[in-house]
Amino acid sequence: MGTVHARSLEPLPASGPDFGALGEEAEFVEVEPEAKQEILENKDVMRKSHEAREKLLRLGIFRQVDVLIDTCQGDDALPNGLDVTFEVTELRRLTGSYNTMVGNNEGSMVLGLKLPNLLGRAEKVTFQFSYGTKETSYGLSFFKPQPGNFERNFSVNLYKVTGQFPWSSLRETDRGVSAEYSFPIWKTSHTVKWEGVWRELGCLSRTASFAVRKESGHSLKSSLSHAMVIDSRNSSILPRKGALLKVNQELAGYTGGDVSFIKEDFELQLNKQLILESVFSASLWGGMLVPIGDKPSSIADRFYLGGPTSVRGFSMHSVGPQSEGDYLGGEAYWAGGLHLYTPLPFRPGQGGFGELFRTHFFLNAGNLCNLNYGEGPKAHIRKLAECIRWSYGAGIVLRLGNIARLELNYCVPMGVQRGDRICDGVQFGAGIRFL
Repeated sequence: MGTVHARSLEPLPASGPDFGALGEEAEFVEVEPEAKQEILENKDVMRKSHEAREKLLRLGIFRQVDVLIDTCQGDDALPNGLDVTFEVTELRRLTGSYNTMVGNNEGSMVLGLKLPNLLGRAEKVTFQFSYGTKETSYGLSFFKPQPGNFERNFSVNLYKVTGQFPWSSLRETDRGVSAEYSFPIWKTSHTVKWEGVWRELGCLSRTASFAVRKESGHSLKSSLSHAMVIDSRNSSILPRKGALLKVNQELAGYTGGDVSFIKEDFELQLNKQLILESVFSASLWGGMLVPIGDKPSSIADRFYLGGPTSVRGFSMHSVGPQSEGDYLGGEAYWAGGLHLYTPLPFRPGQGGFGELFRTHFFLNAGNLCNLNYGEGPKAHIRKLAECIRWSYGAGIVLRLGNIARLELNYCVPMGVQRGDRICDGVQFGAGIRFL
């Protein structure tokens, strides 16, 4: 148990609601300016104390943080001063955890061990093992925040990930190391990352196409990447208002390895609350991968589209180039969606469990293809505008706290092209990131 003391504090400008009693027969009571200023200062102290408590909890080294506010006492007490005391209970030196996670239409069980506050500056070492329906992984990470600025932090990760991708009849095993530095600039969050990964690709079944068999083998990828995020949404799972912008760039090959490309993708989402607690949402995704040199891009680096978390009404990652029923991904894509979320009809469970459900109406569209980079931008746009897959439908959304969300939709796929695999009718989806 430890304590931190702080003395009060800077006065807040006198602005806010009027103080006094108002009623039909009540007299207006004028509050003395000094008393009004004191009340405003106390509110400011409470607000700043709450912000400080949230920052302490975000360090991940305290089990509990309590705030005690009292008047100053003693010979050196300030006039109208306050003592603010933070009583903290630290975590144990070694902690364990187990939980379940929901990814993009897959689930996993996660076991973890953590050494918090390892060197006394909020550093932590974490070991994590995850066993899922399509992916198994384990990793060791070291996390180091900048003293006094938790948003600026550095981390190093060692990991091994084995994944199965049945839509491509592909199995991939990655063994890698990465180092990343995260920092804020104004209202944006940035992450700069280097990653070196040894990749082993193999066939998931004997019926895998020749195009997938040709991709099998070992490769070494060394890449530099940068991610920028602006997020003003009130919730990342089922937001009612706010906007999101994510931009990712990756450059592979210039720091070693035998894989070379430039890759860029973005995600945009806008949310607006309407009447009767309805929410209108619009999303747009897009990306492009450009190989460097004569070697073609790898099936492990391309984009994939389709499924209950992207263009609904199509099977998981089953849109675009394919060979003998195995989907190979594409080097360019776009996808957009319009959504309307409303409360359930007749509002069952209003104010309780029923608030976790929403009725969902949607219109999705997108395309995935390979481009001839010898042609100009007009030809690229024209190709991305050809053979657009789109779908519409309605369903029910369930929000699982701030962890994930579930969707059960009735989908009507349109613009289906030869080779696409569709899901005409009821489709179930679970995950964090939805178009």
